[in-house]
Amino acid sequence: MGLFGNIIWLIFGGLLTGLGYIIGGVGLCLTVIGIPFGIQSIKLGIANFLPFDKQIVAHEQTNSPLRVTFNIIWLIFFGWEIVLLHLLHALLLTITIIGIPFAMQHIKLIPLAAFPFGRDLR
Repeated sequence: MGLFGNIIWLIFGGLLTGLGYIIGGVGLCLTVIGIPFGIQSIKLGIANFLPFDKQIVAHEQTNSPLRVTFNIIWLIFFGWEIVLLHLLHALLLTITIIGIPFAMQHIKLIPLAAFPFGRDLR
């Protein structure tokens, strides 16, 4: 299901969503203060290209004070909107049986979208 699911995912919105994350990340990287947040946005864009057959992996020092602070700032300014959009897309996709695997991918991306510092999709 992984390769086929990723191809369908890319055709029906994953490519545009991933590019949106990457373009937003490049925009954030234009400022010195926005560089860490831009890098996380680019990471989310890359993770959004091929979400099937991947899992969220936490780094060893996930609870360092700097990562916690950056995750809180991310959640306040960017994360909550992304989480709501993933949740909305997941709810809309569960209307049909065919959409359920894609809804599960949106649900899987929610923790990464809410708290990206210290996590990766591998």
